[in-house]
Amino acid sequence: MRVPARCLTLLLCLASAPALAAPAPAVVGERHGQTRSASAAVRDAAQHDGLRYTVWYPAAPGARERPITIGPPDAPLFNVGSAAVDAPIAPGALPTLLLSHGNGGSARMMGWFGIAMARAGYLVIAVDHPGNNGVEPMTLAGSILIWERAEDLKAALAAVQADPQLGAHVDAARLGVAGFSAGGFTALAAAGARVDMAHLLAFCRATPDDGVCQPQLEMPASTLQARIDAAATPALAPYMAQAGDDHGVPGVRAAFLMAPAIVQAFTPAQLRALPQPVSILLGEADAVAPPSTNGEVLAALAPQATLRALPGVGHYEFLAACTPLGSQRLAALCPPEAPQAAAHAAAIAQALQLFGQALAPVSSTPATR
Repeated sequence: MRVPARCLTLLLCLASAPALAAPAPAVVGERHGQTRSASAAVRDAAQHDGLRYTVWYPAAPGARERPITIGPPDAPLFNVGSAAVDAPIAPGALPTLLLSHGNGGSARMMGWFGIAMARAGYLVIAVDHPGNNGVEPMTLAGSILIWERAEDLKAALAAVQADPQLGAHVDAARLGVAGFSAGGFTALAAAGARVDMAHLLAFCRATPDDGVCQPQLEMPASTLQARIDAAATPALAPYMAQAGDDHGVPGVRAAFLMAPAIVQAFTPAQLRALPQPVSILLGEADAVAPPSTNGEVLAALAPQATLRALPGVGHYEFLAACTPLGSQRLAALCPPEAPQAAAHAAAIAQALQLFGQALAPVSSTPATR
């Protein structure tokens, strides 16, 4: 094919012109806060009613990041990323994401994801779910009252909206939710799916060897029978009666789930009724939250669900990356570097695609006819 001379000249000029510089990635700020949760005291080992949350956001120009780790400062176990703690926030309203960690995790454990989304222009609110995080002792109540995780996200969102420095930057009209493992369950509850514990119990009695029904690595004493017995106690019975209530967070427009677990706590009818886009990323080698009884079930039922499965990836690839010391001390939670890096990159890309479409600003300009 021949190219006209004028077109060839233009192409040569474009090829020799300096490339347009891509926008510099945002500097990320990090703030911590605490609010109250109605059920935190019954879930927390020390019966505290506080709910800790972490917020990541694009910081104002001039902020300087520092490395963020988990563990003792002189012996960190996980590398989270980098952020400017308590930096001023950049101007403007920001699309907002609620982020839920897995069983025994923490907000900071999911910082690799939250920081990446903040660098792309989102305000991200993550919590430490009481009685079910790695910062303090785990409790049976924290493992049983799983629907309260969605209430945690609701409470944290309200607290950030009321914050004098951050509140004006929350765009509640562009709200999404994301979660890993049990946090994937949380995302579904926050999106409006109602919990049916009888459905989950029937599943676990029929398939007791399923990874979701077995005691978890983070709390070996949490057997199915132990959870059943605890659920029947006077302390938890009033909360158990609220399991099937609506725990949705108003305004959630999309959900992103990494290695989702406890999907059997929702009936097929509830999953079919989800109105939002649901994007699922999981590992084909996941034995903790087996895809066949979790992510694949959801993908087959939710009307706007999409699923990507990563070969050779298990469950813990979606945690923060371990330091050499972390790999030595916590080998079970520290997968090989290459598949974990690939899983992180895939999660960030898939989430950006989902939320970039679902949380796009709604034009206020009247359509022309």
